[in-house]
Amino acid sequence: MSKQIRVRFAPSPTGPLHIGGVRTALFNYLFAKKNNGVFYLRVEDTDQNRFVYGAEEYIMEALNWLGIAPDETVGKNEKFGPYRQSERKHLYKQYADQLIASGWAYYAFDSAEELDILRKQYESVGKTFIYNWSNREKRNTSLVISKEEVAKRIANGDDYVIRFKTPVNETLHLHDSIRGDIQFATNLLDDKVLFKSDGMPTYHLANIVDDHLMETSHVIRGEEWLPSMPLHCLLYKAFGWEAPQFAHLPLILKPIGNGKLSKRDGDKMGFPVFPLQWETEEGVSPGYREKGFFPEAVINFLALLGWNDGTEQELFSLEELVEKFDLNRVHKAGAKFDPEKNKWFNHQYLQKQSDDDLAKDFAPILYKKGIAIDYTTLVRIVSLIKERANFVSDFWELSDYFFVAPISYDEKASKNWKEDTPQLMRNLIGILNAIDDFTSGNIEIIIKDWMTQNEIGMGKVMQPFRLSLVGALKGPHLYEIVEMIGKEETVKRLEKAIATL
Repeated sequence: MSKQIRVRFAPSPTGPLHIGGVRTALFNYLFAKKNNGVFYLRVEDTDQNRFVYGAEEYIMEALNWLGIAPDETVGKNEKFGPYRQSERKHLYKQYADQLIASGWAYYAFDSAEELDILRKQYESVGKTFIYNWSNREKRNTSLVISKEEVAKRIANGDDYVIRFKTPVNETLHLHDSIRGDIQFATNLLDDKVLFKSDGMPTYHLANIVDDHLMETSHVIRGEEWLPSMPLHCLLYKAFGWEAPQFAHLPLILKPIGNGKLSKRDGDKMGFPVFPLQWETEEGVSPGYREKGFFPEAVINFLALLGWNDGTEQELFSLEELVEKFDLNRVHKAGAKFDPEKNKWFNHQYLQKQSDDDLAKDFAPILYKKGIAIDYTTLVRIVSLIKERANFVSDFWELSDYFFVAPISYDEKASKNWKEDTPQLMRNLIGILNAIDDFTSGNIEIIIKDWMTQNEIGMGKVMQPFRLSLVGALKGPHLYEIVEMIGKEETVKRLEKAIATL
């Protein structure tokens, strides 16, 4: 095996990429980059019955959007190509035959109906049927049928599978980089199908052969593959190959309750579980991109689902994650998914964006609403509201009063509108009309002087003033709003509030 670190992400194109899969890809990427290695993507599409059109392209687009594109994949640096498993199917038969020849595998001619009957018989007495050492020599297999008969059946086109011949009465002592030393009793394992008579390998055979031929040094994958580890290690032994190092990542758990995070959790609680939008006949599932998340924020919160660097630091650039990533700091226990924390991460990354970039993202939202505004003014508005936003999509609700006058007034805030308020607001209009230098700082000085000289309480003026302009007691520094909407609009809104309230 090559001494170079080579890790892979090997998804099946059976639908959109789940956020758990994205985290697996991310941890492989970080490990590769930390060790000056290669991160490659192999498309495991041997199960043509579950193949979904567009899924492969979706996976690539998602990784590119997140900034963790593979170094090698379909159509890119195909050093060990093809990188699409269906295009490698000519490779696998020879390896299945090799296992037959060495006694590590056997032909099984059981029909699906026969196996179904067996399973039901076992279930009827409260047991589970396992095809293994306990019954393989009582079945329709090459372990009991002559070579001539086997050859004849294959020549006749009889259906068959090639099964792995799991050793008997052995204890496997295996090592996982995250979970440490693990033991498996071979007598509890089943004889997995490796190859089918339709010429296609199963996941287990194709995966091992490809990992070997592509010189994979480490297999970093989800915890759900841990039960496959003994078979995979036995396959490496059967072929006489050096096995890669294994590391099984903890599950990403539901925000509430027990179990693995699912699309249903996202639908129920209103958060995405896919990186990009996915459309089917049933409807559209929005992704993190369409929900307004920054890719850097998605990477950051995913990295901390099951890993930390041992400090209190929470915000990491991709470069910092590469520098600090260590498999020894990946947790064994599942990581609880927190949608609110995800928003918090996005808020942090939004604050890091320049006002200019955010204004460019906000402009199309205004355009759809038929609002045209000077770009310099828009940049300034963004600077005033962004600290209250988690997403650019929040900007309109936080700033609508800059563009349109309120058509209603917050009921609770309207209680600040007292008997003497209309006259105070009329006096305020007179003060505003007399101001020539209509800038925030100057307006503030003049109005404060007026209130001080006339011994008017701040709350008696400022709350009704804000309510008149905004429709609620919200928004940035009031005098910034006054300057931005201008004298004429400010007076018009005050007059409307006097007439309405």
